[in-house]
Amino acid sequence: MPIISRFLGIVITMYWSDHAPPHFHAKYGEYEIIVTIEGGVVEGKFPRRALQLVLEWLDLHQDELIENWQRCQNRQSLNPVQPLE
Repeated sequence: MPIISRFLGIVITMYWSDHAPPHFHAKYGEYEIIVTIEGGVVEGKFPRRALQLVLEWLDLHQDELIENWQRCQNRQSLNPVQPLE
């Protein structure tokens, strides 16, 4: 479970064995969601404020996330992504 970012109690991960479409996982306490990188479609449940933060972070780092997704597909190490400040 490669962690690519952490901010405000939220942990963002990507998995090498994941399926399309390009997405990442976000965890916050006992909550977990899957978010598509292009479109921001969310699967799962998250507190409203934490979800807003994840979507804001996605908007800021979409290109980096696509690059990491491609690295995942090639079984390469992932680059860290700046946390939301």
